[in-house]
Amino acid sequence: MTTLACAILAKDVANHIDECVRSCTFADEVVVFDTSSTDGTQDIARQAGARVVPTPFVNFSQARNFALAHLQTDWVLFVDADERVTPELSQEVRQAIRQEPIAGWWIPRYNYIIGHIMKGAGWYPDYQLRLMKRNLAHYDESREVHELAIIDGQEGYLKEHLIHYNYESWEQFHAKQERYTRYGASTLLKEGVRAHPRHLITRPLQEFWRRFITWQGYKDGLHGLRLSLMMARYEQRKYWWMLQAQRGRQVT
Repeated sequence: MTTLACAILAKDVANHIDECVRSCTFADEVVVFDTSSTDGTQDIARQAGARVVPTPFVNFSQARNFALAHLQTDWVLFVDADERVTPELSQEVRQAIRQEPIAGWWIPRYNYIIGHIMKGAGWYPDYQLRLMKRNLAHYDESREVHELAIIDGQEGYLKEHLIHYNYESWEQFHAKQERYTRYGASTLLKEGVRAHPRHLITRPLQEFWRRFITWQGYKDGLHGLRLSLMMARYEQRKYWWMLQAQRGRQVT
């Protein structure tokens, strides 16, 4: 019989972990890989029915490889603590893991951003490669964020969705985008990409067009316009940070 584990990476997510674990109980095992939570996450996870494994943390790719190495099931479904598996998706997952020769499945995701379920702007359909044969998957640990599984086999696409409670406040949104933007600037510089002053104009315009037009952010109305403008602004900040680094200046 093909076996399945839901693996949840967690740190100080007491407000999410109970509902997340309970949405995963269709699996043969639910395991929370916890990185030294201090807010009661571990106790709540156990009460909801999960096994908790203390997990060292270097980056998210490393943590997912740690999870793959410490599970014994045939298949693994990675679910973030702020995500939920719908009953419809759980049924589709059970069917998918019996389909040969597929070794990895992409899952579409609904993103809630400040109470709004996104229809575009890069947040839909937002496919995530989360369901995989455990012994045919690994993560590139050089990718610190936006990690991506590498599957030794064929991949497929599911129809049902994960639900992602992405950002609950604008403060949370800006804090995370600030981190992502700095990381993006650092990554580009390490890859040898050079910023030019013209990029302070061209790159934000390209980002706005991509999100609002190409990725249909207009479907989200004023919310999509606001987010597309914000992401264009962060694209500009990325290239500004790169220019400062190229000139040997420290930025805060």
